[in-house]
Amino acid sequence: MTLRSKALFVHLLTASGAVFAMLAMLAAVEEKWSLMFLWLVVAFFVDGIDGPLARRYDVKTNAPTFDGVLLDLIIDYLTYVFVPAYALFKSGLLPGWTGWFAIIIITFTSAMYFADTRMKTKDNSFSGFPGCWNMLVLVIFALQPSFWVSVVLVGSLAVAMFLPLKFVHPVRTKRWRNISLPMALAWTFFAGWAAWVDFHPESWAHWGLVGSSIYLLCAGVLQQILPERGTR
Repeated sequence: MTLRSKALFVHLLTASGAVFAMLAMLAAVEEKWSLMFLWLVVAFFVDGIDGPLARRYDVKTNAPTFDGVLLDLIIDYLTYVFVPAYALFKSGLLPGWTGWFAIIIITFTSAMYFADTRMKTKDNSFSGFPGCWNMLVLVIFALQPSFWVSVVLVGSLAVAMFLPLKFVHPVRTKRWRNISLPMALAWTFFAGWAAWVDFHPESWAHWGLVGSSIYLLCAGVLQQILPERGTR
């Protein structure tokens, strides 16, 4: 298999996320939430491995016909934003005006964020909350907090998308990567587990979801507060 073929395969792998997004959407329309999230977890896993593969096989040089960055953003918007926002609205977890508030603010702010040329920092972290609504919505489905808690979380993270706050990329942010990457893998495992047991309230997966989510949400901000050794 030539290097060019491998690079093209990476693009095809990324594009498979669109198929998983459609499968998730079909499940969501039928209100099969556990199945929907299982497909989103598969898409999340693919999104985690296609980037390193794209850099390894240098897709910009070896398969330049397709724009991997644009392709990735399209898939991310579908799987991170569009399908989860629909699920949150349709599930009834946010009744009345709160559902409309969530679906409008999530889709609108995410569209602007994904087009923001300043979304990446020098250390390959994200500047502002990176629109990972799939992660938040899955946690909401698992824990089913008060709708006011959910509304505050949605509103706060929508604002955080445009604040100078850093959020780590588990693969590309070198600092604390030996913790961040296992945490991201743990989140994927716990998310799949929680969906597999249909979000059973006594599942230990919920604790794993909460712990890994808190780390991934706060690690970048902590890095801003705690300077690296030798940089003082």
